[in-house]
Amino acid sequence: MSSLTLTALRAIPEVRAGDDLALLIAGALTATGVPAAHGDVLVVAQKIVSKSEGRVVALDGVVPSARAADYARITGKDPRYVELVLRESVRIVRAAPGVLIAEHRLGCVMANAGIDRSNVPGEDCVLLLPEDPDASARALRDGLHAACGAGIGVLVIDSFGRPWRHGVVGTALGVAGLPALVDLRGRPDRQGRALQLTQVALADGLAAAASLLMGEGAEGAPVVHARGVPYPRRESSVRELLRPAAEDLFR
Repeated sequence: MSSLTLTALRAIPEVRAGDDLALLIAGALTATGVPAAHGDVLVVAQKIVSKSEGRVVALDGVVPSARAADYARITGKDPRYVELVLRESVRIVRAAPGVLIAEHRLGCVMANAGIDRSNVPGEDCVLLLPEDPDASARALRDGLHAACGAGIGVLVIDSFGRPWRHGVVGTALGVAGLPALVDLRGRPDRQGRALQLTQVALADGLAAAASLLMGEGAEGAPVVHARGVPYPRRESSVRELLRPAAEDLFR
């Protein structure tokens, strides 16, 4: 019988710019009594990655453009906040009262380009996504290998809403040391028929499971240790999960 075990790591202090996340996570593994082993995966909240990379922005230093002011009038949002959304995005997908959906420069479609105010220290400050979450995941993977001596995978995740469904779920932003997407096409089902379309969004599935332990408010569990993740390890990128515009019937 196979099993997947998820353990939230809570012994992580408030993260600040310049902190060595790998060392903080290695210490939390020790404090939690969960030694890292080869094949484990650590699922890390985007928020602490962005904080360590200095992605906090004070709104009082942001000058909104005329375009930001127009969207601010439509949405009712702070025009300085909207300006940051525009800077982080390649296009605005939808603007309505209280809603601003953007396609982030990383390729993800999300509310407010993933810019967040919750659990961000400082007066009137917001937090941007990492510049390159795949690179952040790789750096964490390498740092954890040096600190723990184990070959592990790393996911950097955030919580997204989804079209046509209520609620947010954990979604992968950056991947290192495990497949983002597992292609099962051509493999037989239980009746011996070859699968035609099945591709498993492994990184997103694990992100969603881990986010249940991380929580969305004051839980203080920004890292989840996963053991027993199925499928062989390989290098990949979160871009494996992004559907090209030419294949998207809803764009």
